[in-house]
Amino acid sequence: MISTFAIPWLTGYIPDLPTPFDEAGRIDVNAFARLCERQIAAGVSAIVVCATAGEASTLSPAEQEFIIRAAVDVARGRARVIAGAGSNSTETAIQLTRRAEAAGADAILSVVPYYNKPMQSGIHAHFQAVSLSTGLPVILHDIPARTVRELADETLARLCQSNRFAGLLDGSGDVTRPIRLSALVPPGFRMLSGDDATALAYIAAGGDGCISTISNVTPAVCRAIFSSLRQGRMASARHLERRLLTLETCLARQNPAALKYALSLLGLMDPAPRLPLVELDEPAKAEVARALSSIAEDDLAATAQA
Repeated sequence: MISTFAIPWLTGYIPDLPTPFDEAGRIDVNAFARLCERQIAAGVSAIVVCATAGEASTLSPAEQEFIIRAAVDVARGRARVIAGAGSNSTETAIQLTRRAEAAGADAILSVVPYYNKPMQSGIHAHFQAVSLSTGLPVILHDIPARTVRELADETLARLCQSNRFAGLLDGSGDVTRPIRLSALVPPGFRMLSGDDATALAYIAAGGDGCISTISNVTPAVCRAIFSSLRQGRMASARHLERRLLTLETCLARQNPAALKYALSLLGLMDPAPRLPLVELDEPAKAEVARALSSIAEDDLAATAQA
């Protein structure tokens, strides 16, 4: 089997960063820099920008490029920058990919085309066209709950016949998938969960990590979970995961509005998303606040440093 475009740093819990907005609805670059710096200080290998939590669908191409450049400027090589560059238009996805590469991204995250409901042959052709437009490694993003169409195992195997694809962000929630895919993908191809609730089981089944929402709030705890898994200390990993479960559930229910509110409670950013998303209602805010308070104070102190 052909070798993949290997990127060994694509491992562990990698945060899907939100995009902060100010009161006028503009990108709050200072808050964004704080979020980036906080994650780098926690020792993450990479950060994801302009993806699900980043509300990419409401960002203009110029705003996306601005955010990517800002992340690259803050990271200064201390962590890699993965840039979301997906679209349901192949030509638009190519344009976003090229802009992300010009802005200094280290890899591209490209989602299965949504709304159009393409056939698997169309999904294959879409990703091939994107990969041929850039010199960067492409991470495929499969999230059927948002795209309706899945990236079938057989289509992934066909794509892996090219060395342009470095990994899979798997939002299917299927924790058996790493076992199935291990025989279909080349050595070095990385498989990461896109679902915090099932990430532990996914990694235990052979996955390489998680592109995570909750690691925005508790990066140190998430790093400890991954370290425990890699050392074979499953009981320790499960114990740590249980401490995050209530907050994980809250964040998943209304992502990224709930994530933004949680980070606002830590004094890191304004909670406002962009329309059509709105802020949480008062009962949901109270639920997030209770879940956040249930996490030990020392956990939050270790992860709230800028």
